Amino acid sequence: MNLVKWDPFKELEDVSERLNRIFGRTAAINESSREMLAVADWMPSVDISETDTAYLIKGEIPGVKKEDVKVTIQDGMLTIQGERKQEKEDKGKKFHRVECCYGSFMRSFRVPDDADENSVKAEFKDGMLNVTLAKSEKAKPKQINVSVL
Repeated sequence: MNLVKWDPFKELEDVSERLNRIFGRTAAINESSREMLAVADWMPSVDISETDTAYLIKGEIPGVKKEDVKVTIQDGMLTIQGERKQEKEDKGKKFHRVECCYGSFMRSFRVPDDADENSVKAEFKDGMLNVTLAKSEKAKPKQINVSVL
């Protein structure tokens, strides 16, 4: 009978690999160090800000073409979706590490009640998506002059 040294980290890797298979996620394994790099579904980072007249959503989507990005608004939800495609492996090219996330992404945000869903503008330049959602006229505060009697 051979004694096998127990490696708790190997067991964690096995559990992680099983969970990834269950949820349909892939994992990359570096053969030399048996390092597990889980490739999770990725989401672009966004900043959401507000001015007196509009809501601004700024998303970082580097490496994605304009044609691969879609912005929709429906039933009070603004959705940004797209896909970052992985470069096809060329013969003679050997990857030593792949940490960039590839595949489809989708982000959805509830639209505030005072936003005008009919006035959405989206611009895409240099890997940055800028979505402007104007506030509706009825939501803007109106100043009322008070007269003294």
